[in-house]
Amino acid sequence: MRFFLIDKVTELVPGEHVRGVKNVTLTDEVLHDHFPDHPIMPGVLVLEAASQLAGLLLEATLNRPGETPRRALLVQVELAKFHEPAGPGDQLDIVVRIESLREAAAQVVAEVTAGPKRVARAGLTFVMRHVESERVHEQRRYIYRLWMRELKTPVTIL
Repeated sequence: MRFFLIDKVTELVPGEHVRGVKNVTLTDEVLHDHFPDHPIMPGVLVLEAASQLAGLLLEATLNRPGETPRRALLVQVELAKFHEPAGPGDQLDIVVRIESLREAAAQVVAEVTAGPKRVARAGLTFVMRHVESERVHEQRRYIYRLWMRELKTPVTIL
């Protein structure tokens, strides 16, 4: 199973916030076991989707041309609260805002909704690390380009 949980980035303002979409569908294999006859998106995957979006925001904010890119690694989840379940047919609207930013670490707040219902909210802490793998960098650039293909103002990610 591929673990890319964002379908599209709809807004990105480096240094401030990012907004993206995850469509929950019955093609998401995990829904067939979680739970039979009552499929819902596992909370851990809702947080993972928010974390992936946060990684994009932080990498767009902190990486600079001419420097080796650093990748955002999730190190802490704080005050995660799940309000309503998300299931097939729901479109998760995920908004991540930077709360605190340092050169090597950042804290963000993620809020996830599906239409009028609030799905989840959490504080996430990341560290920025050099990753010695060109495959990782290529993969990140590729997936970020796919996610951001419809942005009105394109953003280059290293």
